Amino acid sequence: MTSRKIAIIGSGLIGRSWAMLFAGAGYHVNLFDVTQELVENAIKDIEQQLHALAASGLLRGNLSAAEQLTLITGTKTLKECVEGALYVQECVPENLELKKKVYAELDELADDNTIIASSTSCILPSLFSENLKHRSNVLVAHPVNPPFYVPLVELVPAPWTAPEVVVKARKIMEELGQKPVSLSREIPGFALNRIQYAILNECWYLAQEGILDVADIDAVMSHGLGPRYAFMGPLETAHLNAEGMENYCERYGETIYNVSQTLGPVNRFEGDNLQKVNQQLLDQVPLEKLQEKRAWRNNCLASLAKLKQNIDKEQIDD
Repeated sequence: MTSRKIAIIGSGLIGRSWAMLFAGAGYHVNLFDVTQELVENAIKDIEQQLHALAASGLLRGNLSAAEQLTLITGTKTLKECVEGALYVQECVPENLELKKKVYAELDELADDNTIIASSTSCILPSLFSENLKHRSNVLVAHPVNPPFYVPLVELVPAPWTAPEVVVKARKIMEELGQKPVSLSREIPGFALNRIQYAILNECWYLAQEGILDVADIDAVMSHGLGPRYAFMGPLETAHLNAEGMENYCERYGETIYNVSQTLGPVNRFEGDNLQKVNQQLLDQVPLEKLQEKRAWRNNCLASLAKLKQNIDKEQIDD
């Protein structure tokens, strides 16, 4: 792993975030997209983001914003972007046929030792890597949006992904300051979306049945479960809420089972309930206010990230 070259395929929001994360760790980043205009616009936006992060004290790594920017280069061809790269991060739209096409091209250009990772949030890696000669080097590295403030990365192997490729990818993610989790095998939705969809499905049911309105459903998370889970997960939380997990299950296991039997069925997110939920959300945040609300969310996530950084430093010092 002597090469320090990283190839980012796709210059949208996720591709830009990956470029900044790799540059923050001192890697030389090549960025490619279907037009030069997209790449140029992405680099302009990256420059603004890097300086904003520096101003807020959240810039990663030891290099200045200007130094990190010099490590990010736009390329005119996929070949120029990928040849000699240690690691490729694909960030094209969530379309299986498009991914198959891109991976066929990457397969011809990548070195035998190049790790090729997809940012897909739910497409199984086996679906676009089965017929590749370098398929043992392919995996999913799914980030959480926005990756700069939410560090989780899901590493998902295909059935033929070499174990050492997952280990190397995990080390790279840790070097970037991300928090990788390694799935033992591919599964629809990976881990994050399986948990997220279970929550969304029950929220949908509570709204559909008129148990709570949208604002109160969201308050259950933002003022209840969200703060509780911001620093530790549900299993460790349960462990602490009794005298260990075994005692927790002795106390609450039967209740959890009985309540779980009453959970709502899996629903399609459509019809009358969609209209009801959508209207309540529009009353809270009109479409013209979405960007303003996103900026507010990102500022909140930045503050939380800074708090968690300080807590981690305190733990290390102790």
